[in-house]
Amino acid sequence: MTKQIQKKLNDSAAARWSALAIVSFTMLCGYFLTDVMAPLKPMLEEELLWTSTDFGVFNSAYGWFNVILFMLIIGGIILDKKGVRFTGLGACTLMVIGCFLKYSAISGLFGGGIILGMNAQVFWAALGYAIFAVGIEVAGITVSKIIVKWFKGKELALAMGMQVATARIGTMLALAVTVPFAKYFANIAAPILLGLILLCIGFIAFMIYCIMDRKLETSLEEAGKEKEDPFSFRDIVAIITNTGFWLIALLCVLFYSAVFPFLKYATDLMVNKYEVDPNLAGMIPAVLPFGTLLLTPLFGGIYDKKGKGATIMIIGACMLILVHVLFAMPFMNHWWFATIIMVVLGIAFSLVPSAMWPSVPKIIPEKQLGTAYSLIFWIQNIGLAGVPLLIGWVLDTYCKLDNSTGGPAYNYTLPMCIFACFGVLALIVALALKVENKRKGYGLEEPNIKN
Repeated sequence: MTKQIQKKLNDSAAARWSALAIVSFTMLCGYFLTDVMAPLKPMLEEELLWTSTDFGVFNSAYGWFNVILFMLIIGGIILDKKGVRFTGLGACTLMVIGCFLKYSAISGLFGGGIILGMNAQVFWAALGYAIFAVGIEVAGITVSKIIVKWFKGKELALAMGMQVATARIGTMLALAVTVPFAKYFANIAAPILLGLILLCIGFIAFMIYCIMDRKLETSLEEAGKEKEDPFSFRDIVAIITNTGFWLIALLCVLFYSAVFPFLKYATDLMVNKYEVDPNLAGMIPAVLPFGTLLLTPLFGGIYDKKGKGATIMIIGACMLILVHVLFAMPFMNHWWFATIIMVVLGIAFSLVPSAMWPSVPKIIPEKQLGTAYSLIFWIQNIGLAGVPLLIGWVLDTYCKLDNSTGGPAYNYTLPMCIFACFGVLALIVALALKVENKRKGYGLEEPNIKN
């Protein structure tokens, strides 16, 4: 038995952590492009004459294909049927195509006019973002399954935390360097071109991982690991009739709806409420992903060794509510106060994902994980598509201010209250998940590492 175990490639710490580093880098490149437009909102309004509603429409495109055309669910089924190599390479291809289309639109290559009732530039940029979104989301579920494949029974939560932390570097870079980069080159499309170059490098990195994945499968066969029954469409029924799955999915969409759409508007919030220089405003939201670099792996390691996954999610949801309530308060409008609040949000943003994603394999069998993750991501994308559009409409309809004398353009109190409501709902679901875990015995409060 010992001889067989030694033959498995994922029993080598160097091999499994190297595999993690490669796929995490690919996701870092993707996440840079995901958030590269967020700090550009004031420049888009000034130079390209976009409105907040245009910006909301653009960000809502993230879910056009993922949600409306069920591409994420289809991607998950393909993942369980065809494996991580085929699905991952396809996802990377879509990311590159979508980014190229978005860059072309922002560069002005498609001209002006109106398409489907919207500014042609907004339409083409949004279409590129929608195609990219299919790629990045399918890549995300593929990488989640890859991590389970290499780390199940080992440092699973730590590995997922490290992957999330690495991806957040992409978010941090996008928020921090986009505006200075655009102004240095005097071209609002320059940061998007940088994202395209990074995506091409990430594509090459995933090709390298594919070689390792083939070797892993060979080692598993040599070690005599029994193959699971092939995925069938009956597995979808098993997933959607699982109460624990729905609670995880609802927690995901509610929590992320209060974080990712917020980040799209956070730079504009810093300018309008906290009077931060537009050239530096992206630095404060960048504190959030920077904090996750250390904290997500830390909390993941705690979950691996000590358990308490459901409790960790409850604490994170409570902190999320506190943060958005403080952002909504009409006082302490100082940059340093905003920075402190953003640090607290970074802690919450580390707590929930560090426990939520490693909890899915405790609820769902491994052969169903691709489809399960895709369904969760699909539900999450409903929020990621709808909430930015909602916030953009709310800003234009209820929150515009007369800034003819150079004051703030928007009052962000109402949007922050909306985000706080998502946090309250996330807390209710997290509490329900802890009750369901106790009833069904999923083991969410137990350690991941099996001695």
